[in-house]
Amino acid sequence: MRSGFAFALCLSLFTGVGAWGQAWGGGENWFVLSESAAAVSGTAYSPAAMLTVSEPSSSAVLPRICPPRSTPWHLPQPSFLQAANIRLGGWLEQGITFNATDPADHFNGPVATNDLDGEYQMNQLWLFLDRPADNGGCGFAWGGHLDMTYGTDWRFGINRGLEDRINGFNRQTYGLVIPQAYLEFAWNRLSIKLGHFAGILDYEAVPAPMNPFYSHSYSYGYTVPQLVTGMLADYRWTDQFSIQAGFHRGWMMFEDNNDTLDFMGGIRWKSCDGRLQLAYAISVGPQDDAGNQDRFAGSFVAQWQASKRWKYVLVQNIGYENDALPDLQNPPARQDAEWYGINQYFIYTINPCWSAAMRVEWLRDDDGARVAGPGNIPGVRAFSGRGFAGDFYNVTLGLNWRPTPNWLIRPEIRWDWYDGPAGPTGLPFDGGNRDDQFTAAIDATLLF
Repeated sequence: MRSGFAFALCLSLFTGVGAWGQAWGGGENWFVLSESAAAVSGTAYSPAAMLTVSEPSSSAVLPRICPPRSTPWHLPQPSFLQAANIRLGGWLEQGITFNATDPADHFNGPVATNDLDGEYQMNQLWLFLDRPADNGGCGFAWGGHLDMTYGTDWRFGINRGLEDRINGFNRQTYGLVIPQAYLEFAWNRLSIKLGHFAGILDYEAVPAPMNPFYSHSYSYGYTVPQLVTGMLADYRWTDQFSIQAGFHRGWMMFEDNNDTLDFMGGIRWKSCDGRLQLAYAISVGPQDDAGNQDRFAGSFVAQWQASKRWKYVLVQNIGYENDALPDLQNPPARQDAEWYGINQYFIYTINPCWSAAMRVEWLRDDDGARVAGPGNIPGVRAFSGRGFAGDFYNVTLGLNWRPTPNWLIRPEIRWDWYDGPAGPTGLPFDGGNRDDQFTAAIDATLLF
């Protein structure tokens, strides 16, 4: 009953709002919801992008917020922060997900980060301090950024030597995460980040408002480093082309486990009119304690603003790790692992308050090395399945509704299925009993 109601609600929203968009008419009040700053900037997410959304086309200046001409509300800014050019802000994201299979373990399998079935989740209570290193393209400037977030998402953001020390592992549902804490220095066209910051691979991002859906893709959740600690340089070669290069301590590593640094770098290009953006980034280095198992991850992201209504995004991720798994046919030898997949987004702007989106994903975890639940960490309350050597698919349909500039509401329906043998804990869904599932979810984010 509960899941049927939720599915009907999401379906009625998805079909009904389309009619509202047709009634709205032509006009010029179109804007693009849910730009991923991780993909656009290639370095990290921008606080300013939470309440304003960029329009790739330079042909017209269009309203960015809904309703038109309304003003977002911000937290009062203390005078000492204003004097230092530091902005204080944040958001509160909360939601709930219903699973049609009503799984006995109450988890939605490897779906992240809305992984709890029928249970309220305060995913992110997020605060940030931001001072941009803005030199206007010339001269020297310095800045920095600090994020702190509390909520259920902490289970997916555990960095070795940081969140494990802060929270411990007592099967608690809520915990504290520090997604970013870095200094930034800019000199002419070069900027350098030092500290703890977001990776530059994939399209989606850690902050909830930067994504088109409540749930995350498998590619972002399992095949790229989301948060890293190290140094990253970004050189803007021309107005259309830029290069990035740096090093970090490892995937989700605040303290290095092997004293060997990983390389992370990439290139970005955009067309003169801004409608087409291409980015390719890699991360390579050993993740095991001995420093012998080199892991490579590469991510290609293409974003095409086909019109003021339609946007298309293509993500292609690939990864490889040598000696990643025990060779069960020839112990004590080890075997290599690889994974690859394609993820597509179709985003349609209905009117200044509404947009609709579809995500279609295929991920091949060829050797069962990547897709696994955070519950595999002892003491973490989450899905603990692992070892699924097969193909994962998901189709997600959702809406983005901004009734005011400070509110973002995202209902979605999602179908996941898996094609492959059972792993050590069974199949991925319904507590190991099923190879597919159907979920309906909704979250509401208050930005301030």
